[in-house]
This record gives sequence, C-alpha cells and structure tokens, in this order.
Amino acid sequence: MGVQKRTRKFAQVKRLIGQRDSRLKKNQLKGEIEGKKKAKGDEIVREIPQVSSSLFFQYNTALVPPYSVLVDTNFLSHSVQHKLELLKTMMDCLYAKCIPIITDCVMAELEKMGQKYRIALQIARDERWERLRCDHKGIYADDCIVDRVIKHKVYIVATNDRDLKRRIRKIPGVPIMSVARGKYVIERLPDAPEK
Repeated sequence: MGVQKRTRKFAQVKRLIGQRDSRLKKNQLKGEIEGKKKAKGDEIVREIPQVSSSLFFQYNTALVPPYSVLVDTNFLSHSVQHKLELLKTMMDCLYAKCIPIITDCVMAELEKMGQKYRIALQIARDERWERLRCDHKGIYADDCIVDRVIKHKVYIVATNDRDLKRRIRKIPGVPIMSVARGKYVIERLPDAPEK
C-alpha cells in the first residue's frame, strides 16, 4: 500500500491568464504600437533617386577606356603581398589603358599604418598615378570612395575590403576590382574577360 497521489480536481483548479494574452492592458498597448509601425511602412514612396541614363540593365555604359580606377588602401597592401605590379596587372586584367587614382584619404591611411606598409606607401606616392584632393573632414577612405562613386559613376573601385565591396555592390553600375589568386579580377564589367 503506497502513498496515494493527490491530484487536483478539474473544477477546483483556478484558471490563470497567460502573460501573452491579448486581453491584458500592456499587450493591447504593444499591439497598437505595432499597428502604427506597420501603417507607417505602407506609406507611398514619393521620391525615388534618379538612376543614371548610362546604366543599361546592371552595366554602366559610361565606363570606357582609359578606365579610371579608384585604389583603396587594402588593394595596395594586397598587391604588395602578392608582388603584383599595379599598372601592368591592371592593364592585363582590363585589356585597356588604366589610370590608377589615389585619394588623399587613402594616402593618409597608408601614412598612419606605419613601417609595415611603407612599400605600399612608396607605390602610392608614384608620380604616374593621378591624385584626387578630398574636401571633406576626416580621413576614412571607405566613406570617401563611396561618396565619390555615388556622385560620379565613371570609376572602377579597386579594393579587397569586404565591407567596402558590400557597400559598393549596392550602387548600380560600379565595377569592383580585387586581388585574387595572384592576379586582379573584376566583377560587374560588361566586356570583362572570363576568369
């Protein structure tokens, strides 16, 4: 004869309202706030940014040789690591004349990096490359490059920076050049040779 289990009878158990019940006042307030947010999201977009007329599908027809290539800090350091000559390898990749362009922000970033990047800085200081003056505050090269590319879609952006690539892919008609497998590769250029 063991101890008998004591179970509660169904009618004797007190019913409780759950925490997520919609009848509670705090949950009603949350429901109203979410309803307002959804209503805001359904509003009609009145202004759509103007797309350049040179864009044909996803490609930019304004890009013609000689190509202007905006060079990033990361791209220069990877070129040094892989022992690639900047201009020659660019021309091999694009089969056309290229003008590497280095902004003041990229130069400032390379100077801040110190001794480890002295060869990349020496390459960037070469007189053959075109220099662009920056009129904004700060020396964050990624923002500078993205702003330039949004204003004028006549550049190819040379970078190995994953975040910068992600930001540039959102801008239609801007090709990206990067260092991969000991050579330069380009994406989103209509006449680009296959890998």
